[in-house]
Amino acid sequence: MKRYLLICLFALAVAPELVSAQSFYAMRRQRSLIFVGGVGTASYLGELANPGDYLDAEPTINLGLQYYINRQISIRADVTWFQLSGSDAKADEASRKKRNLNFYSNNFEMSVVGMYNFYPHGRTFYQRPAFNFYGFAGIGLMYFNPKTDYQGKSYSLHDLKTELVSYSTLTPVIPAGLGVRFKLGPFMNLSFEGGYRLTFTDYLDDVSTIHNDASKFSDPIAAALSDRRGELNPPAPLAADGTQRGNPKANDAYILYNVKLEYYLPGNFFQSNRGPKTIKQNRKAFYRYNKRGGLRK
Repeated sequence: MKRYLLICLFALAVAPELVSAQSFYAMRRQRSLIFVGGVGTASYLGELANPGDYLDAEPTINLGLQYYINRQISIRADVTWFQLSGSDAKADEASRKKRNLNFYSNNFEMSVVGMYNFYPHGRTFYQRPAFNFYGFAGIGLMYFNPKTDYQGKSYSLHDLKTELVSYSTLTPVIPAGLGVRFKLGPFMNLSFEGGYRLTFTDYLDDVSTIHNDASKFSDPIAAALSDRRGELNPPAPLAADGTQRGNPKANDAYILYNVKLEYYLPGNFFQSNRGPKTIKQNRKAFYRYNKRGGLRK
């Protein structure tokens, strides 16, 4: 539903401009600034990922602005909301199933990337190729907060410190990827894009180092969510203190796949469209007349 709502809102926002922009004058004006909006799916890569998770059905929503520096190079600023999740219950390995950990999270990413089009544009924006391939790379910042459900309630794993480690829920990311773009009309493109995100944290899933004995936790909920082997049927013995829980030698990552609409904004988009003010003056009659039709002073 969120995907369809975003597409409908975007269509309503640009429809008036599309109608008024089909004039020769609108085509003659150069347009270098592009509004970008899209939806897609996110895939998590980490300790709780499983084979075949490269195309997870986790939703994403993306909004951005792109600016062309020349006929082949542009820069784009994006804000993306997306979800990630992972679970040992879906794993094929017996050791993973026995560990019995899981997480889900709602995340935000802000990024700036440089983009290179394989085929250059013409002299004006509407003379661009009917289709184009492009690559991109840049920098970004991601917010994450892994959670899990336990006894009917949702808990923030970051707040519970299930490995007795404090970590930040903000991490730099390096986005890089490829895409293909199709020209839908003078002012609109449709693009398909896939981008890998290298992160600088191993805690997207709250799993990284070792198990700690339950006696080290002051919060019984934190102890229970640190080692969930007791929830299996039949219950498995809890891990010994210091047993490996994750792999701290490899940071987590994720991939975003998006379908995007790109709309070329008018060159005067950020300028005021107000014309000269019209001054209305109340005109008063210089002469007034009495009931008999004569002048009245």
